[in-house]
Amino acid sequence: MEVNVLISSVSNKVWLVKAFQRALRLEDDIQGKVISIDKDKLSAGLYKSDKYYPVLSSESSEFIPSILRICEKEKINLIVPTRDGELLRFAENKSLFKKKGIQVAVSSAKAIRICRDKYRFSKFLEEEKIPTPKTFLPEEVKRVDSKRYPLLVKPRRGSSSVGIYKVNDQRELEFFLSYIPQPIIQEFVEGKEYTIDLFSDFEKNVISIVPRERILTRGGESIKGKTVKDKKAINYALKISKAFGFCGAITLQYIIGKEGIKFIEVNPRFGGGCALGIAAGANSPLFLVQIIAGRKIENRIWKFKEGLVMLRYTEDLYLNGVRG
Repeated sequence: MEVNVLISSVSNKVWLVKAFQRALRLEDDIQGKVISIDKDKLSAGLYKSDKYYPVLSSESSEFIPSILRICEKEKINLIVPTRDGELLRFAENKSLFKKKGIQVAVSSAKAIRICRDKYRFSKFLEEEKIPTPKTFLPEEVKRVDSKRYPLLVKPRRGSSSVGIYKVNDQRELEFFLSYIPQPIIQEFVEGKEYTIDLFSDFEKNVISIVPRERILTRGGESIKGKTVKDKKAINYALKISKAFGFCGAITLQYIIGKEGIKFIEVNPRFGGGCALGIAAGANSPLFLVQIIAGRKIENRIWKFKEGLVMLRYTEDLYLNGVRG
């Protein structure tokens, strides 16, 4: 059987391209190719793919029609969106792709809207009895008691840890509230940071969960990490996934501090460090390929290698010219 995969906004995710290429070689009766797209012609992932196309921004009205044309030309069975800004576009058009026989590994538009809105996300977790830092809109906090500092001020809608500031007093709070567009105020939680790589099939069944310690991050992305078997975190992740009805690869972030575990963020896409989860035995690219091929996937929630360490590094790629 032929399974052709389209990775959208591939950027520098060479590891993800290679993970799908390896997955397509693991099954003797499955063959296919990995096509990637990006609006930046100098994205390294393009040149490690079997074929690539430069595309318009996801904000363009021609974005979805152009993707459909590529899918038809390359006989694509599966689309894997990877950038926060495009997830909603794909989610809103998921049924359109499905009519063409193409599955999109993305959660519902409702789930994405909640996850992208840090205030709504916090309130959603509170309603589901999931521990999370207390979060407020500026109008909900007129003046903060000095004992409650430090606090965090961050954009209500943001990603990659951009625009997050720790404030230590009222003066700093007022400054950053005026500096950051659409800010929220959040309880500061000090502790060890973790990420969970979770994968659900297209029927919203959770297949795998791998927690990993974030030993070192750069630009919000884990570059050193270690897998851990955290039973409490895994059970909370199951509860969160059930509440949202997630589909595809999901990354959940939490902190363990003095008051225990607190979930701080969910990104409904492949996370930058989830190569570690794949290496530890939760091979979500392979799961997706097998599902598209009609295979039945067994639950692998507790079946991963504990204590596996990942050390990421960059690699140079040289091009004589760029087409497209």
